Amino acid sequence: MIDELPRDRLGRRLHDLRISVTDRCNFRCTYCMPSEIFGRDYAFLPRAEILTFEEITRLARLFVGLGVRKLRLTGGEPLVRRDLPDLVAKLAAIEGVEDIALTTNGALLRAQSRSLREAGLRRVTVSLDSLDDAVFGAMNGVRFPVARVLDGIAAAREVGLAPVKVNMVVKRGVNEESVLPMARYARAHGLTLRLIEFMDVGQSNGWRLADVVPAAELVERIAGEFALEPVPPAYPGEVATRWRYADGAGEIGIIASVSQPFCGACTRARLSAKGELFTCLFAASGTDLRALLRGGASDDELVAAIAGRWRARGDRYSELRSAETTGLRRVEMFAIGG
Repeated sequence: MIDELPRDRLGRRLHDLRISVTDRCNFRCTYCMPSEIFGRDYAFLPRAEILTFEEITRLARLFVGLGVRKLRLTGGEPLVRRDLPDLVAKLAAIEGVEDIALTTNGALLRAQSRSLREAGLRRVTVSLDSLDDAVFGAMNGVRFPVARVLDGIAAAREVGLAPVKVNMVVKRGVNEESVLPMARYARAHGLTLRLIEFMDVGQSNGWRLADVVPAAELVERIAGEFALEPVPPAYPGEVATRWRYADGAGEIGIIASVSQPFCGACTRARLSAKGELFTCLFAASGTDLRALLRGGASDDELVAAIAGRWRARGDRYSELRSAETTGLRRVEMFAIGG
């Protein structure tokens, strides 16, 4: 094992690990997995290529030894992975884990929320891009109804997976008129709304800078109806810029990767469903930990590989976003864990 927790080339520690448990999803969101590209015939990973729960748990334990304290399960859609509560229970048993969260589209949350909570899941973040069925259906690509996502959110709150955060990706000309209705709903129901600038993740979502609704405009829209006050970060490296309602009725968060990059404080690593370690959401390639796992590597050898990759990390894509990043090949978001 190592004597000192690793820092990357910019002095950033490793604190958060996002674990993709599957590349499959039951939605086809336009900003992640557009249906015209990822249709019925798209070949997802064969089961044998996906990390087992035991492999994920072993790697997570080693990451915790390197400083990770927060785990987040992602996909694809993580709730399509069979027996996910079993994995949650294994991760919750790792000494040093302080928080286990889940990001989901909410479609299967009603059926699984109680078993997830009993297994040790602490929190849940649900993706919902509009309260308007027509807008949301067009964005999720499968015409999934808003009411069923809201029911999943209600189920999470009923079993104590709270406070629930709601992620809304905002795209110009598509759903920016849904921002205020979403803020009103979240405020009235004790939810934390997080507005996310449309990002150039992957190769397939047709990203253009003109489609981004910048953070300043998003804050202005909400502040026009509800007085807002800035809130300091809850911890170093927090992704969202936080604002609270001046009357005390909750808060919102803004994830502004495009207009206000936060690379300098990033403490996140990502483990893909097939066992690749990625050190940036906008990465072009990862480090194959599965090959080491299945090749008989010892814990010390795995730790050396992880720590070595982290120490070599110099990622700051969002700070560099310009002509020099145009055309760079990037891994699709559903494959890297969002």
